[in-house]
Amino acid sequence: MVAVSDRKEFRDLATPERAHEVVDGLDIDPGAETVPLDEARGRVLDERIDATLDVPGFDRASMDGYAVRAEDTFDADEASPVTLSLAGAVHAGERPAVSVEPGTAVEVSTGAVMPDGADAVVIVERTTTTDEGVEIRTAVTPGQNVMLSGADIAAGTRALGPGTRLTPREIGLLSALGVDEVPVRAKPTVGILSTGDELVRPGEPIQSQAGQIYDVNSNTIAAAVAEAGGAPELYPHVSDDYEAMERLLRRAATECDLVLSSGSTSASAVDVIYSVVEAQGTLLLHGTAIKPGKPMLVGELGDAAYVGLPGYPVSALTIFRTFVAPQIRDAAGLPEPATATVTGEMAVRERSEEGRRRLLAAGLVENGDGDLLVYPVDKGSGATTSLVDADGTVTVPADTAFLDAGETVTVELFSPDVRPPSVLCAGDSDPVVSQLLDGLDNPRFLPVGTHEALRRLRAGIPDVVVAAGPTGESADAVELGGWTREWGLVVPAGNPDGIEGVPSLIDGDGSMVNLATGFGLRTSFDAHLDALADEREVTRSELTADISGYDLTTSGNESPARAVAAGDADAGLGLRATATALELDFVSLGRQRVRVLTTPDRRDKPAVERLAGAIDAVDRSEFAGFD
Repeated sequence: MVAVSDRKEFRDLATPERAHEVVDGLDIDPGAETVPLDEARGRVLDERIDATLDVPGFDRASMDGYAVRAEDTFDADEASPVTLSLAGAVHAGERPAVSVEPGTAVEVSTGAVMPDGADAVVIVERTTTTDEGVEIRTAVTPGQNVMLSGADIAAGTRALGPGTRLTPREIGLLSALGVDEVPVRAKPTVGILSTGDELVRPGEPIQSQAGQIYDVNSNTIAAAVAEAGGAPELYPHVSDDYEAMERLLRRAATECDLVLSSGSTSASAVDVIYSVVEAQGTLLLHGTAIKPGKPMLVGELGDAAYVGLPGYPVSALTIFRTFVAPQIRDAAGLPEPATATVTGEMAVRERSEEGRRRLLAAGLVENGDGDLLVYPVDKGSGATTSLVDADGTVTVPADTAFLDAGETVTVELFSPDVRPPSVLCAGDSDPVVSQLLDGLDNPRFLPVGTHEALRRLRAGIPDVVVAAGPTGESADAVELGGWTREWGLVVPAGNPDGIEGVPSLIDGDGSMVNLATGFGLRTSFDAHLDALADEREVTRSELTADISGYDLTTSGNESPARAVAAGDADAGLGLRATATALELDFVSLGRQRVRVLTTPDRRDKPAVERLAGAIDAVDRSEFAGFD
């Protein structure tokens, strides 16, 4: 373990341009390999392939009909057909056993070998069979309705060149040439290591109380590597231990073209990976002037290139997409993916940290006039949902202090297929809301709580707000509909502590988990406490001082109930519907009104109109405590 006295700050905070230059200079060329044709789709040819035979390898009929000598039909027309005697038939896949002599015809099917003597085909629709043979009612010219040998591709022709990406079309051509294996660019093997004592692989038991979190980066980066054309290789999780990290990095460096690690790249005293890279290879860069992504390492480990990504998932994926993915695509021979940008107006003012270029995750929404608005989606680098909730990024130059509301910005979309949500909804989570949104195409819901959602509604960001509890008047808000829900305290099955209400928490020794301020349940809970404080002639703060866990808050409506289910609390603020779903008991404290609100300029949006129609039609029977 690196001692505190050995702590090293970021070395150079390279500019983004310098970081690109350093990463572009890494050698991750995987060379070439030969793969079976049935595994070649999506791969990139490493060398030219020439045709070694004619395709087709014979003159063949391109239509059902009769093979003839064209000169025997020159006088034929509808008014005076020519009758030829029928000499036989040839079907696809057969070697002709007959030939066409003057005055004769041979029946042929599409793809059949043209019999000797024939140089054209009369389509069956322009013929009539008779007792004398076949009546020809049209003249044909030599070669008509015939594909000559080599007409598709001739032997010696350049079929496909190096750098060609093999799609089903190219696979078909190679199949026609009889090619069963092809030389392609090898996929660069990319070793992926997630570091940190707090990480647990998905599927394994987790101890949240001990600060453990699931390893997000390993699978996320592996998927991104595969998408970029690389071959991801996941390595075991490694703790922040110098010897363990050194062994795993050395192993990965001998097995991979590129090694990616996430975490252990900052200047923290427990972050040791830069020391390992310095000791075992060459450290080329430590730190970039970009947000998110300041703690970035670039170096070489033996014959392998190395890039250290930040530990926070959003930062790690952003740095990967920006700097590493282009190198993997280039090494695999793949072109840059199709990109798309859109312009829109900032919906709100957004401050930015001067001195570092910022890649601002941003969401899109259309206002009532169809104009595109851009809003920041920034929950901090540690939030894994920021990029899921966003549609792209806005590049904010290092010398920019803020983006002003109404300012025109360019958004680089994560994919050309990205479209603004049909309806942007924000507010309190609710089972009925989830069901309503399931019936809409491409909705987006931001569970920010009632207070924050109403603030955003006033700023003109969301189309719809789910407001729960006492909210006061919302200027210019239009109500689409609503319902009531039963709220109270979720307690363990059987209510072993005999909790009968809030007084049980005040006067007893039970603990609770609360919701953060701004959520509808918390607002109703605090109003309930105010009423109780008035009865006891004390202040609310005097009451809450006696409630163990009152200040222990979460921002998820189900989180307190799940803490109860896990045995971490004796009670949790929640809904009867949640208690029923988790098979817990429930102590009712009242009913709460839920309203779905919009603004006049968004009321006529098609998805808002559909949502309004669905509110009254939704089946609430499965949600206990709803009416």
